[in-house]
Amino acid sequence: MSWQKNTTLCGRVSKTGETIYSCRDCRLDPECVLCKDCFQNSTHRGHDYKTRVSGGGTACSCGDVGGWRGAPYCFKHAPDTSDHTGWGEKEDPLHRHSETSLKGGTVAMKAPVCLIDNGTDGRLRVQQGALKILEQIQQPVVVVAVVGLYRTGKSYLMNRLAGAQTGFALGSTIESKTKGIWMWCVPHPNKAGHTLVLLDTEGLGDVEKGDEKHDTWIFCLALLLSSTLVYNSLGTIDNIALEKLQFVAELTEHIKVKSSGHDRKTELMLVFPSFVWTVRDFSLELELKGKPITADEYLENALKLKPVETGSSPEVKKHNKLRQNLRDFFAVRRCFVMERPANKKDMKRMEQLRDSDLESSFVQQAKAFCSYIHHSAQVKAMRGGRGLNGRMLGNLAETYVEAIRSGKVPCLESAVESLAAIQNGRAITEALKFYRAEMERKVKFPTETQEALSMIHTAAEKLAISIFINESFNDQDHKHQQQLVTDMAKEYGELCKKNVKVSRKGCWLVISQAFASLDKALTNGSYMRSGGYEDFRSALNRGAQLYRSEKRKGVMSEEVLTEYLEEKNVVGKSIRAADRSLTEAQKKMEEDKVRREEAEQQQKLLVQRTNLQQQAIRDLERSNKENIRQLEVKMEGERVRAQTELERVVTAKLKEQRELLECGYKRRAQDMEEDIRKLQTDQKKAQEKKESPSFWGKVGSGLATAGRTVSGWFGF
Repeated sequence: MSWQKNTTLCGRVSKTGETIYSCRDCRLDPECVLCKDCFQNSTHRGHDYKTRVSGGGTACSCGDVGGWRGAPYCFKHAPDTSDHTGWGEKEDPLHRHSETSLKGGTVAMKAPVCLIDNGTDGRLRVQQGALKILEQIQQPVVVVAVVGLYRTGKSYLMNRLAGAQTGFALGSTIESKTKGIWMWCVPHPNKAGHTLVLLDTEGLGDVEKGDEKHDTWIFCLALLLSSTLVYNSLGTIDNIALEKLQFVAELTEHIKVKSSGHDRKTELMLVFPSFVWTVRDFSLELELKGKPITADEYLENALKLKPVETGSSPEVKKHNKLRQNLRDFFAVRRCFVMERPANKKDMKRMEQLRDSDLESSFVQQAKAFCSYIHHSAQVKAMRGGRGLNGRMLGNLAETYVEAIRSGKVPCLESAVESLAAIQNGRAITEALKFYRAEMERKVKFPTETQEALSMIHTAAEKLAISIFINESFNDQDHKHQQQLVTDMAKEYGELCKKNVKVSRKGCWLVISQAFASLDKALTNGSYMRSGGYEDFRSALNRGAQLYRSEKRKGVMSEEVLTEYLEEKNVVGKSIRAADRSLTEAQKKMEEDKVRREEAEQQQKLLVQRTNLQQQAIRDLERSNKENIRQLEVKMEGERVRAQTELERVVTAKLKEQRELLECGYKRRAQDMEEDIRKLQTDQKKAQEKKESPSFWGKVGSGLATAGRTVSGWFGF
């Protein structure tokens, strides 16, 4: 996978004195800045921005999606949808017509592909072709799945969400067209830097299957993989419609949150997706007791429990149980009703009909549904607000399907552990792979200065850290990031050593050329005569001037020159002693002069060595800060998602408690008190959550270790 080919991050490192820009309106991270070129080619010019003079070494954050709330790309670095060359991998002929790889870590599939189906052994399996597509998506994914009885128009709704006339197969006969779970990945229409993943499931209750267990697993997988679950039905929401949602009643039997112990329904609510009920071919008036109501109010009224005074007959218990399940598991519940889109004849050719051919009321209702999904569906996340990208979603699908195949119950806690084990080692590998490739591509050894190598290193490292941050998942105690800090320092150290080695070799080549006439004269003994010392010193000075005038010697220029001059000064001492034209006083003066020059050269050498070491240490310090900066941005996003999830569940539970009291279920309302109290405590902790100083010390431990080895990078 060729990361550098498709990255949309700028990463240009500013030089001292250059102007850099920061947009107050759009930045999420106060450290995010733009270089002049990116700023001039962005929409930030019309925003509230500020400028400052760079002290050098600040990387441009254009394209760093996590650092901006809006306009993360300038026009030059925006994802290019015309790039069909992919991520540097060979094109898979099986998917030549199904996807287009885009810059920015996403794909635009031209048509859906099967994600999960039944193998020849009759058991569920994940299609490898679909996993290859998900593998390319490094962006956060918003996953919308649709479930419902077969032949109810689920696929048509998903096509509209994709902004397409055709895609998921539609059928006009009694045969169910969709088998298993099909997937369509498209760039999100409203959220820059996100990918919308649409999952269309086979119709539940298909008589040809005759396997209720299969339907249950399809429903569970759709629920576990999605951030928004759409349930599609026909007619009205009544007892019959609710009874067809029997799978909800069985969720606690088929899904576990923890690998051991008993799951509370609240824990399931925290990890379950938002729930949207779409009622198709709806022909009733949205009225209740003579007053107009919304579709959401229609759903909530349908889910009302029968009060205590109606008795506790089996019928009442059944009525309440069906409704209580939906209320227990889904904190966010929305409803959209849609009239019949066309007459019976036209319904058979829905893929060919334009909006102008459909009932205007249906078009308006369908647009309202799509608008809600596009604006409100959230990034797929696991407990704790840990967002997923496409690759993680594929791994998650494999983990759940494997559990089902082995006869186990899918467990969210186990899935998190499995994802972490897969992702974090890979994240380190890919970050280092990118760093090595980027440095190999950009560094021409020897660099003239250590600062030149540092600038390339800083830009490459920032992108490499971004790759790790994006690919890592649930990195407990951040030990994998600490490993990356250490490994990256080692990689940089090896490059510094190589820079030194190549520089030394080049410097000695220049030495041999610059002092060629001097060395030849020394070999011939030409200076061992009266007046020879002055000629020797003149030749030595000419050689030093010629040496210093040569370019591309690198970071060891003074080191090598010092070694050569020390060697020649020993020879010069013999020449001076043998020169009879010099008096003893003159010889003493020349000796003192040589000592002063040696001291000056040693000072130059010391300055060069100090600059090398200080630059390396600054690089390590900057690396530490960059790791912390990017990690803080990620953790803040996770904290906000987790807090939002807690808030919506607390709100739902409080509402549920009030309605239980209104219906006379005081005992049940009291039983909820402990759950609500615990949620509110978790909510308060999430609001106050701050990392301890010791945490940052752990991340920086790699810096301290690497800092002690800086001298070894340069051989002194």
